[in-house]
Amino acid sequence: MSKSFAVIGLGRFGTSVAKTLSQMGHDVLAIDTDEERVQEVLDCVTHAVQVDALEETALKSLGIRNFDVVIVSIGADIQASILVTVILKELGVKFVVAKATNELHGKVLERTGADRVVYPERDMGVRVAHHLVSANVLDYIELSPDYSILEAVAPVDFFGKTLADIDLRAKFHVTLVAIKRGQEIIVAPQAGEVIQERDILVTIGANNNLQKLER
Repeated sequence: MSKSFAVIGLGRFGTSVAKTLSQMGHDVLAIDTDEERVQEVLDCVTHAVQVDALEETALKSLGIRNFDVVIVSIGADIQASILVTVILKELGVKFVVAKATNELHGKVLERTGADRVVYPERDMGVRVAHHLVSANVLDYIELSPDYSILEAVAPVDFFGKTLADIDLRAKFHVTLVAIKRGQEIIVAPQAGEVIQERDILVTIGANNNLQKLER
C-alpha cells in the first residue's frame, strides 16, 4: 500500500531515504533550504521544494500534517532539527522520524516528540526507508544497487505451509537463505520445512522482487 512521506533536509542521508522511498512507489515530498539540493532530487521524487522548515506557516501551506510520515534529516544544525521536530508535532504530524548525530541529540529528540530516532552512522538511508514502509522488515542489507538481503517476519498467509507449498523461488523470484526461529537458525531449509508464526525469513534477491515480501 502506498504511503506519503515528507523528507526535510536533503543531505546524503535525506536524499538516500527520499530516493529509495520514491523508487518503492511512494509519494515523496523533498524539502530543503538549498535550491541546488532541491534541483538534484527533483526528477527522483513526487515533489521537491525550497522551504525553510523552521517557518511554521510554510510547512502548513505544504499540508505537512497530512503526510503519513515526516523524516527530519537536517544536517549538523542540532538546534534546527529539534525545533523542526517540535513544530511538526505541534502541527499534528502523525509520525515523525528524526535523524540524530549522537546519543544525547537522540534523547532530546525523543523527549521533544520524535516517534522514532535514527542514527545515520549506524543506519543507512536505504535501510531506514525499507523499515519505514513495512513493519515486517527487520533488516535490509544492500549487496549492490540491484540486489539485497531482506530479513522479514513471515506473512500470516505462510503459516502452516511448507516451503514447497509457498515456492518462494517460483512465485517471488527470491532465494530463502535461512529461517530464524527463536534462538534457532535453520540454514538452507528443506522443502518440507513448515513455516511457523513469528518465523523470520532471510531472503536474497533483486530489490523489485524482495519488495513483494515487504507487506
